[in-house]
Amino acid sequence: MSTDVVAPPGKQSAGRGVLLLLGFAVAGALVAVALGFYGKAHTPTGRPLALIVGFTNLTPMKAWLATAAVVLVIFQVVSALWMYGRLPVKRKAPAVLSQLHRWSGAVAFVATLPVAYHCLWSLGFSTFDTRTALHSLFGCAFYGAFTTKMLALRANKMPSWALPISGGLLFALLIGAWATAAVWYFAQSGVPLR
Repeated sequence: MSTDVVAPPGKQSAGRGVLLLLGFAVAGALVAVALGFYGKAHTPTGRPLALIVGFTNLTPMKAWLATAAVVLVIFQVVSALWMYGRLPVKRKAPAVLSQLHRWSGAVAFVATLPVAYHCLWSLGFSTFDTRTALHSLFGCAFYGAFTTKMLALRANKMPSWALPISGGLLFALLIGAWATAAVWYFAQSGVPLR
């Protein structure tokens, strides 16, 4: 007679989903640590590799691209809430909203890439004051959280809370990175805006 307790099928798949999510979180943590390590070990160049047309300086370019990403991510949050019926809107979300949600996320991510590249390559992982230390941590953690969310997004049998939690964390980290750099930059008096 066996005394082994076997979990019901629903509990088994939920447990597997949590373990899979934990594996994805470890992958994301490794991405964040690798970026931080590179940023700290790499000798910053202090100059941009390239500027996007219309910008005369690295800092305004990064501030505006990050701001564009934040605007798109705010749309992401609102559209996700609408699609999942979490907004106080009686009208059902239009079918096209799903595609707009995906594309806005892709464009937001692409907008962050030149910002992150120049942060790591030109400035490195900085810890000389609290603001820059927080910015460096938020930036590296953002890409780790992005990795986790993208892996979880395509996986089957994820817990129902996995995407809202990972999306919320991703949003919070982007806002943290943006607030400790772009918002700070725009708040300075006499800064060039392009």
